[in-house]
Amino acid sequence: RLLTLLQSEVILSIHSTSIMSSFAPKKDVAPSADEQVVHRIRITLTSRNVKNIEKVCADLKKGALDKKLHVAGPVRLPTKHLKITTRKAPSGEGTNTWDKFEMRIHKRLIDLHAPSDVVKQITSISIEPGVEVDVTINDR
Repeated sequence: RLLTLLQSEVILSIHSTSIMSSFAPKKDVAPSADEQVVHRIRITLTSRNVKNIEKVCADLKKGALDKKLHVAGPVRLPTKHLKITTRKAPSGEGTNTWDKFEMRIHKRLIDLHAPSDVVKQITSISIEPGVEVDVTINDR
C-alpha cells in the first residue's frame, strides 16, 4: 500500500510539472513609444449646489464617451449635512430662541480608463462655479 502511495505521488509530481512547462513564461514587456499607457483615473467632484455638480458630471461623461473611453459613474456618494445651531439673542437674555443653519455638501465620483493626455482634453471643459474637481491617477 505504501508503494502505491509513493507511485501516485511521483505520477502527480511528473504530471504537474509537465502541465506547468506547457505554459510560456511571463514576459515583462514595457510599452513602446507608439502605445500610450492607459491609466485608471478617478475624478472627484464636490459642490454645495446639486445642479452645478450634475451639469459638470454630464459634461465630463459626454466628453469621455465621445472619445470612446471606458467610463464608470457618476457615483453619488452620501450627502454631508453640516449643521450649526446657535442662539438668536446675542446677550443670552430673553426667550430661548434658536437659529439652525445647514450646509449640504454633495460628492460625485467618475472613473475613467484613459491615457493622461486624453484626460487633460476631457477636463478642459468649462466648470461651473462652486464645483471643486480632484483628479487622481491610480496605477498598480
